[in-house]
Amino acid sequence: MRAQVVPFSGYDSDDPEKLWQWMQAYEDKTGGRVLAIPHNGNLSNGMMFATTTRDGRPFDRAYAETRARREPLYEVTQPKGTGEAHPLLSPEDEFAGFEVWDKSNLGGNAATTREMLPGNYARTALLSGLALQRRLGTNPFRFGLVGSTDTHTALSTPGEDNFFGKTVGTEPQAARWEHAAIPAMKPELVTRGWELGASGMVGVWAKDNTRAAIFDAMERREAYGTTGTRISVRLFAGWELEPGLLQRSDFAEQGYARGVPMGGELRRAPARKSPAFVVQALRDPDSANLDRIQIVKGRIDAGGAMHERIFDIAVSGARTIGRDGRARTPVGNTVDTANARYANTIGAPELAAFWRDPDFDPAQHAFYYARVLEIPTPRWTAFDAKRFGVTMPPEVTMELQERAYTSPVWYTP
Repeated sequence: MRAQVVPFSGYDSDDPEKLWQWMQAYEDKTGGRVLAIPHNGNLSNGMMFATTTRDGRPFDRAYAETRARREPLYEVTQPKGTGEAHPLLSPEDEFAGFEVWDKSNLGGNAATTREMLPGNYARTALLSGLALQRRLGTNPFRFGLVGSTDTHTALSTPGEDNFFGKTVGTEPQAARWEHAAIPAMKPELVTRGWELGASGMVGVWAKDNTRAAIFDAMERREAYGTTGTRISVRLFAGWELEPGLLQRSDFAEQGYARGVPMGGELRRAPARKSPAFVVQALRDPDSANLDRIQIVKGRIDAGGAMHERIFDIAVSGARTIGRDGRARTPVGNTVDTANARYANTIGAPELAAFWRDPDFDPAQHAFYYARVLEIPTPRWTAFDAKRFGVTMPPEVTMELQERAYTSPVWYTP
């Protein structure tokens, strides 16, 4: 089998249908398989997840089916910002403002407006996909979540302590924090070098460490993205899962036998059953302890309204999860910004949880994905400030909570 991954950018990104035609021609000619991974949706000014085609036509079933098949993954995090969610779209999610770029498009020549934001972010797109599935019978935005470095330096350096920059202009030097990562004629649209993130990475759950098996895992969306740290996270969903599964040595085998992995689909709930989830997360051995595991749920109600909700399902330390499904006490903070240090005296090296949806409606389309957060750690800007002995202005972010995002599991009535 010949397998190839084709980045969405760099190939007529103004018309994805031409890209899909090229992909089909490639497969017909070579007998190979190909997939595309869109990126920079957070800089698309609403174009990435618009619900009409480039020429203004409403999606039809054929378009939706082709898009879902050709673009099974989406790059949710990379140096040019993280495109999972936005605080204005998810005001009840206190972690939605992570590494947000929302000033302009990629060229810096058009401001991003509030009305454009729903077409820029993955979580809102996943919700739009549920609504389109109700209308079309298929979901054009059924994509898994991955991360990548997207660097132009031939280096993969997603660690905060060794971030080598995205381009030559942002390689390590005392003034790179103020370099214009996105130049613009209007000063308010300029994105500075300090806003770049040392991101990201993709993890896949493949049957073998081979090119073919890794491609298969990506194609079936059994993949997850991190913001640069090597967190390991695995998720299964099903109707017959039990808490004891978390302690079994054959956790993965039982997960496949009794449910579906990340990227999968649950259909037509059995009578009086709600979906259950088991999630295991392990810290990067060279990075920080874990703060919490969350489930992000999206659903479409009977009237077509979109809803999202965050559930904390495992938290470190002595904190508790309230009846509303949230742990309101922060994990704490050991960051010494001046010395770019932190201590793993808080958090947990691993977390695991069994969770069953408490407000499941078998008649409503829904999706679920896990988000895993580390404790706060120094950002690459803090390392630069110490390394080069520079003082940066107050708006420069000096710490962060690295995280991982699993691909969703979808529920279809």
